Amino acid sequence: MPWMAIDTPSLAIGILRSRVGEVSPNVDVTEYHGALHWGEYLLAATGGQLTPAEYMRVADDGIIQGVGDWVFAGSLYDDPAWHATALRRHTASLGDLVPVAEQMRELADGFVAQATSDILSRDPDVVGFTTSFMQTVPSLAVARHIKRLRPEVQIVLGGAHCDGSMGHALHRNHRFVDFVARGEGEVTLPALLAHIAEGTAPRAVAGVCWWDGDRSQANPENVGTISPDLIPMPTYDSWFAAMDVSPTREYLSPYLYIEGSRGCWWGERHQCTFCGLNPATIGYRSKPADRFWNELTTLAARHQVLDVMTGDNIIDHAYYRDLLPRLVESGWDLKIQFEAKANVRPDQVAMLAAAGVHAVQFGIESLNQRVLDLMDKGVSGATNIRVLRLSEDNALTVMWNYLYGFPGELEADYWPTIEQMPALVHLQPPSGAMRILLERFSPYFERPELGFAERVPLPFYRHIYDLPDEELFDLAYYFNSRNAGIEGTVENALIEAVAQWRKDYPVSSLFMIDGPGATTVHDRRRGWPEQDHVLQGWQRAAYRLLERPYRVLALHKRLGEQGHHVQQDELQGWLAQCQTDGLVFNDAANYVALATNDVAVHLATERGEQVVHA
Repeated sequence: MPWMAIDTPSLAIGILRSRVGEVSPNVDVTEYHGALHWGEYLLAATGGQLTPAEYMRVADDGIIQGVGDWVFAGSLYDDPAWHATALRRHTASLGDLVPVAEQMRELADGFVAQATSDILSRDPDVVGFTTSFMQTVPSLAVARHIKRLRPEVQIVLGGAHCDGSMGHALHRNHRFVDFVARGEGEVTLPALLAHIAEGTAPRAVAGVCWWDGDRSQANPENVGTISPDLIPMPTYDSWFAAMDVSPTREYLSPYLYIEGSRGCWWGERHQCTFCGLNPATIGYRSKPADRFWNELTTLAARHQVLDVMTGDNIIDHAYYRDLLPRLVESGWDLKIQFEAKANVRPDQVAMLAAAGVHAVQFGIESLNQRVLDLMDKGVSGATNIRVLRLSEDNALTVMWNYLYGFPGELEADYWPTIEQMPALVHLQPPSGAMRILLERFSPYFERPELGFAERVPLPFYRHIYDLPDEELFDLAYYFNSRNAGIEGTVENALIEAVAQWRKDYPVSSLFMIDGPGATTVHDRRRGWPEQDHVLQGWQRAAYRLLERPYRVLALHKRLGEQGHHVQQDELQGWLAQCQTDGLVFNDAANYVALATNDVAVHLATERGEQVVHA
């Protein structure tokens, strides 16, 4: 169901379709691509006014306010006016997205009726729904209508919103939901289907919620994770067949969604304090590079699609050695997105770019060492600047947000970074500066003593569900608490500095060119005087060494090893001047060079034209 991305097939459905086919070949599986059909319904019902672009605005911008769930809440409760005033007031900050959502809500009943009819026309015994992000209420609305018209059909909910207490709360508060499958479904779903076929209670199926008479039972969840051997290649034939004939096709550029790994190898040891990955499934598992390569090339060839999104939380270290070189050698014009850790080497960044990886989420989140330590990130601010510079050198798009609001952070952690942000405008900016959200399963949520003692579900849950507070607490994923960390003047200054960075980036560059006996750093950043800095002798050597972070003592030692004899106080003075000139970034006494090794080409500007700095 909505609100998954409309331009890609569901990874969950693709995998479970394959898995059920392997384990239970006698089970006939049919897919219903509700997200795609909702996009078609909006397009037809509004004469082309509500396009997939409006769909994706709700999907992308409305998550924290629960806008997508609210669109279908009236259909769930048979009340078109369900909490309309309250949610309109709650989402006022979203501006013109509110009337778009209200228009969609007027169409939701018709779509729910159509979806119910389409699903029942296939005469199902079991209907399963995925529930990530804002898919929950649309799924409940259609499930309730199916159960009303055909009570014998068994309803199963699964997906991310069913993990832990959330799944049990969904089950016990919605009697029309027969089963909830919590945790990874590759083993659970086939086992549950076998019990449904036999008419027996799934008492021994880990994680399943089921009805014992009028009592909701919740089987204990698995404490371990499943092996990659049990995760098949997803089957996407049905989705692509539907997309090929869809009236939304002209608005979309479909991409593949695949996974090479699950869990997080860093989070296994040091889960980031704000990270909402479920500890039950955070254990890291990775498919061998040969297998990932086979799945990628098979799906790309089958569906003639070269744009690829990976569902991995973090790339396997071995892929730099075993997978990426193969992608380079293939010559395929791939366009892949990965997530990685920021402490990558220059050769690894270059390999990512050469392999067709065009966008990376490095988990940057901050440029201050102390705040990064509060997050348990395991990287420094200077390391994060380095990866931004390396990405600019290799034409890699970096996706990141500047996060704040961590218990224990101080204003003094932010002012030095804010003051240096004008020097960073030639590097890729964050999408914005935003206060962290308290997410279920995060260390901040599980351990209130870390700083968030008060935990209340975000207000939108109360505007959507007809449930008491204690049930909402078990059902919710996002929570409010008293603000931690910075506020007021420094918070506003951070937000404004990031906004200015975003504005200046498309027309800014700072790059260096080596010549005989000198390196020249060309400054063409907005807000800085047009200037060429000529570096010779030990200064040239020092700046090249600063392509990785150094403290003064370590840099002084390395210069001496190269035969450059300079006094330490002279080196310190030069670094201070470089910082004044915006040529280096300094965090926690670690200096790192800011100039890129090539001329920046920015394809998007404030006015939309291409700008090339030369």
